[in-house]
Amino acid sequence: MPKVYLLTGSNQGPGIEMLNTAAQHIQVYIGPIITRSSLYKTAPWGNTHQQDFLNQVLVVETALAPLEILKQILVIETGMGRVRQFKWAPRTIDIDMLFYDNLVVDEVDLQVPHPLLHQRRFTLIPLVEIAPYFTHPTLQLSMVELLDKCEDDGIVEKL
Repeated sequence: MPKVYLLTGSNQGPGIEMLNTAAQHIQVYIGPIITRSSLYKTAPWGNTHQQDFLNQVLVVETALAPLEILKQILVIETGMGRVRQFKWAPRTIDIDMLFYDNLVVDEVDLQVPHPLLHQRRFTLIPLVEIAPYFTHPTLQLSMVELLDKCEDDGIVEKL
């Protein structure tokens, strides 16, 4: 079965509980989690005038296609109280699809690999923890190499 790499994040409400609840929903609606990174406290990115985030990367086996996964992600986020106010706003839960095996998807509503993941330490550090030599299908660099080249200096602390 294909493996999808998901980044979960929260900076509103009880963060650990939000990530755990998201993981439970992901297992029900997307597929079994086969690997999960540690939890990380991370500086906000994009809109830096907000609380720190808790983040975690999950690797999930799935029978769903990428656009079906996106639909389920939106259902989970909405069900957990996410309200989309503006780009990079504070949120109860955020679930980003980072990779879907080595597939490249370029649709209006979905781009996989996630187009900004190589610019974000809060994404790369948990990826390096669980899949250091996974190769980005378009950049042709491993997660270790991407982290080494990343210019983001945001704080990422393992809990």
